[in-house]
Amino acid sequence: MRKNLLKLTFLILVIVLLFSLSQKALAKDNFVCATYFTGVGCPHCANADPLILRQLQKEYPNLIIIEYEIYQQRENAPLLDKYNSEYHSGLGIPLIIFGKGKYAAGDVPILQKTEKTIKELGQNSCPLPEISTDFENLDLLSLSGKPKIWKNDRILIRTEEKWIFQWNGESSTKKGEIRPDENTLKELLTSKDIPTSLEKIDYNLIEPQLIPLSGSYVIFDNAIELHIEKGGLIPIEEKQKLTLPKILSLSAVDAVNPCALAVLVLMLTVILAYNPENKRKVLLAGLVFTASIFIMYFLYGLLIVRFFQIIQALTLTRLWLYKILGGVAIILGFFNIMDFIKYKPGRIGTEMPLFLRPKVKKIISQVTSPKGAFGVGMFVTLFLLPCTIGPYIICGGILCSFGLLEVFPWLLLYNLIFILPMLIIVGLIYWGLKRVEDVSGWKDKNIRYLHLIAGIIMAGLGIAMVLGLV
Repeated sequence: MRKNLLKLTFLILVIVLLFSLSQKALAKDNFVCATYFTGVGCPHCANADPLILRQLQKEYPNLIIIEYEIYQQRENAPLLDKYNSEYHSGLGIPLIIFGKGKYAAGDVPILQKTEKTIKELGQNSCPLPEISTDFENLDLLSLSGKPKIWKNDRILIRTEEKWIFQWNGESSTKKGEIRPDENTLKELLTSKDIPTSLEKIDYNLIEPQLIPLSGSYVIFDNAIELHIEKGGLIPIEEKQKLTLPKILSLSAVDAVNPCALAVLVLMLTVILAYNPENKRKVLLAGLVFTASIFIMYFLYGLLIVRFFQIIQALTLTRLWLYKILGGVAIILGFFNIMDFIKYKPGRIGTEMPLFLRPKVKKIISQVTSPKGAFGVGMFVTLFLLPCTIGPYIICGGILCSFGLLEVFPWLLLYNLIFILPMLIIVGLIYWGLKRVEDVSGWKDKNIRYLHLIAGIIMAGLGIAMVLGLV
């Protein structure tokens, strides 16, 4: 009897334990997680976006989509290349990735395969560029770029300094004093009672914003913004530290360009011929000529940056742009090193072509005053471009990821370094420390070494850019 009682007790305990474990298993959400690349303005994305970001969200409440829009959010574009390196998913959009071997690229495959994949998976880890992890263990603050995280009737949006949460349904005017953190974001995405969750945390109530899709948009009923200290994007200061060595290197290469120095020396020679005793006119002419080159090159820089920004907004070129620019730098560096080994006057990309030189000389020979030096300087920049444009194009490609106002100080810095040798030469001649003939002779004597310095800097920078070291 006692033995039977022990057996019965043991059986009851096993049943209770099994029931408890099953309840926990049922209580746990089985999330299906995917990363989706799209672009506002992409016609194929216009076919896929409504299915991925709206229809399937309603049909599968536990579906989580980490969306990266790459046309308007240029910060997200490099991630497409990173995901391709990990999942071999290609570089086309639209693209949805559930894991290795589980992806669909293009609107037709996405429309045909996505729902079937969701049903087959049941649950999965969130695909990330490095190590995938279950959604429960995913640190949302560590996600790269500017993702939008969709789940059913709600969306979480990462911006420069804050997170925005929008949802449909009941709102709340109550809020707590707890500072939101990574767990707060997950709770808001998965909570069955959003107003109750909001009562715990500090937030700002804002007007819902339109969420653009390709070809349409989505608007939610409610919106709040959450300020979370951890997990922001790369600060501007860090961006500047990463960019400064590149800009300094490129501008230094341009500054020692022999043809830019040759044009200045030629102009100063002409001015001295007309005013051999009036060094004040030489000084003014040199400064005005240099100022005109600075102004024109600054404007050229803005045009170059804008050109690359347009390319990035329209195509996937942005994914390869940085490596392409690195390749161009290597080629230009090679040409300069070749000019050191076997000097060839007028090589395209390193010096002014020979057929342009007589025309420039003729134009400069007409300069007799500082006033004329300004106009000639502006015009001569067009002839200087073939030998100075290489480093400037690479600079523009690097700066195109910045906003237009952020570009201004970088271009000012670049062009100040570019004209620095010109200012030094003007000062040396004005104060009588050097004659124009001495400067010209020094340039001709050391022209091969100038090319060597420029070549080493350019090639080194290019290799570092291609390898992703800078």
